[in-house]
Amino acid sequence: MENIMTLPVIPTYKVVLFPGMMLHFDINSKKTAKVLWDKMKTDRYILVSYQMDQDNDGEEITERDGYNICRYGCIARIKQMVRTQNGRNRVELEGITRGYILSVDETKSDIIADVEVVEDENADIDNPIEYEAMVSGLRELVGIYYQVSGREDGNISTHLLKEKNLIKLVDNVAGGLDFKERDKQKILGETDFIARYEKLVQLIGNKIAVTKFSNDIKGKIKSKVDENQRNYLLREQLKVIYQEMGEDDEVDEMEAFMRQTEELPASEEVKEKLRKEIHRLKVSRGSASEEATQRGYIETLLSLPWDKKSDDNTDLKHAKEILDQEHFGLTKVKERMLEFLAVRTLTGKGESPIICLVGPPGTGKTSIAKSIATALEKEYVRICLGGVRDEAEIRGHRKTYVGAMPGRIIEALRNAKVSNPLILLDEIDKTGSDRRGDTASALLEVLDGEQNQHFTDHYIEVPVDLSEVLFLATANTTDTIPKPLLDRMEIVEINSYTAVEKFHIAKEHLLPKQKKKNGLKKSQLTITDAALRKIISGYTKEAGVRNLERKIGSVCRKAAREILENDKSVVRVNDKNLEDYLGKIKYLPEKAGKEAEVGSVCGLAWTSVGGVTLATEVLTMQGKGEILLTGKMGDVMQESAKTALSYVRSITTGDGSKTAKKGAAKIPADYFAKHDFHIHIPEGAVPKDGPSAGITMATGIYSAVTKQKVRSDLAMTGEITLRGNVLPIGGLKEKLLAANIAGIKTVLVPDKNRKDVDEIEEEIIKDLDIIFVENMDQVLKEALV
Repeated sequence: MENIMTLPVIPTYKVVLFPGMMLHFDINSKKTAKVLWDKMKTDRYILVSYQMDQDNDGEEITERDGYNICRYGCIARIKQMVRTQNGRNRVELEGITRGYILSVDETKSDIIADVEVVEDENADIDNPIEYEAMVSGLRELVGIYYQVSGREDGNISTHLLKEKNLIKLVDNVAGGLDFKERDKQKILGETDFIARYEKLVQLIGNKIAVTKFSNDIKGKIKSKVDENQRNYLLREQLKVIYQEMGEDDEVDEMEAFMRQTEELPASEEVKEKLRKEIHRLKVSRGSASEEATQRGYIETLLSLPWDKKSDDNTDLKHAKEILDQEHFGLTKVKERMLEFLAVRTLTGKGESPIICLVGPPGTGKTSIAKSIATALEKEYVRICLGGVRDEAEIRGHRKTYVGAMPGRIIEALRNAKVSNPLILLDEIDKTGSDRRGDTASALLEVLDGEQNQHFTDHYIEVPVDLSEVLFLATANTTDTIPKPLLDRMEIVEINSYTAVEKFHIAKEHLLPKQKKKNGLKKSQLTITDAALRKIISGYTKEAGVRNLERKIGSVCRKAAREILENDKSVVRVNDKNLEDYLGKIKYLPEKAGKEAEVGSVCGLAWTSVGGVTLATEVLTMQGKGEILLTGKMGDVMQESAKTALSYVRSITTGDGSKTAKKGAAKIPADYFAKHDFHIHIPEGAVPKDGPSAGITMATGIYSAVTKQKVRSDLAMTGEITLRGNVLPIGGLKEKLLAANIAGIKTVLVPDKNRKDVDEIEEEIIKDLDIIFVENMDQVLKEALV
């Protein structure tokens, strides 16, 4: 064999060939197969070199055809090459000696290189004792490795027993043991034999140490891992490794949790709870679901704000400006918030009020809450309670349940990231109850200022202080709110908007908002005051302003289209061309009757969309003394009708007393037994209920029986008793507003509602003659012609 040879280079990826080793493999490349077949016809020598990836790890490499080929390789001889039945080429090689690539011929399509035969340095060991010690030491070390690893390669064992040449023994061991290919390449490329021997010994020693350590880890884990936990073996091994190695905080999740616990702005009780849970997670070896539950619980506790608070803005003037700028009216709500802020400023810690805003839809209850948060510079979180029927929505689930999570109150604090946000409990009157619990009952602790300092969520299991939270609730009515819950809240009523209030809201807030929303500049659309008033009266019928905003938005959209299609610069909308944008008027104003009639009385009613006039008609006819009620009356209203009939019967015939009431019309005693009474309230598809139509129906019955007419310009409201007393009613502002719109001149109101009239805006009552009545005598005196 010459010292320098020109040989084809065969790159290998998963094997490193050493001198003295036999290697056989299949060849997939036709190009490589042709090179080997050609060599079979000559000297059969080739160079087998390990192919490195991009990270060459300090090895000498040469690049060719995309290969990173190590310069140190093994000169091999082709012992045999055959074609298999499936057409593949199979070759058997024998490693001869080390070779070093001096240069690669770039002109050839194959990888042809000039290869120098490498001679071992320091290969002659003169001292026979040292030589024998090196041989026996290497054999002993390999034997220990076999003993520790529990496996033995028969080929290597045979060489160990028979091979006495130390150089060949080193190559056999290096090529035969399951080292990484990179480590094998380093041994192959070491030309100094002593250094090569030392590298091999060090590599075997490291392999023994790692194998022993791995066996220790497996022994510790084996007793804790059953059949269902095999998939988590690597994770458990990693945990034991971290424990054995004492890994630092950056890689140890438990230490990171512990560090966050110590830095958490919370009480010692909370921190102690976290320490116990972290320790339980650290030592637990349960299923993946249990571990995920434990980890989720710890992360939830760490994510809560606890004692972290935001600084409220105590500038009263600034707060008032914000509230007035974003909302028109709503005086009571604004005053209550400014009072709270004033107390907070003086005391440093005022008790946060729990306020419930009650009013019809669309009156700004939800939006005023957000404005309050802006004015006080508090974090704002909204919780919608409409349709919530499960107590766990408020108090959370026990963490032992699958998929358990905290309740909405705790989630609101997590989202706010401070312990003193403004939390809006929207639609609190629409909660429900079923077999899963009563939502309203769960809210009792939340909304009790004496109890919510230690609110306990089922999931958290640690008391949470809610006393710094500013709770606002909204409702359309208090009738469906349980009394204990209602008692814990301060009720602030938001009444229906008057036409004047709607006009100001539309002009100052809704119109600019819709212009901006629809891409219109301020100068591109003009809506006159008369047009706005016509939209309010003719196209909407509501207590709030939601539909009003929709109508204004519809005008803005049509104006935007008109500007683009007709190339207009300005669109002007007035009361004359308004129908071009919104169509025909939908609602004609309710007007009082023109003439007085028998049995026809104008009552007043409250609805969810504001007040309305309630025409009540009574007819008498030959019959058997029965009463017929139509107009979809509720149970309470039907009882009021029967009470009214009994009262009229008692004062006109003397039934129930010795004589008829003095001053009342005298009716034959058998009149009521021979006549039927039909009481009807128009708009039969609309449900009606409540006691406030009592005096209205009594007046109608009395008019029908006595044939006396009732004034058409008069309306009334009030509950009646069997003795003819008039009791107070609710919703008076809306009722008087409806009377004003309908052109009513005189309104009869219960005397006990006098205080409510004093609080109503002058704008509503200035055109009304309000007469306070205590009994039916006064009602009949004013109502009958």
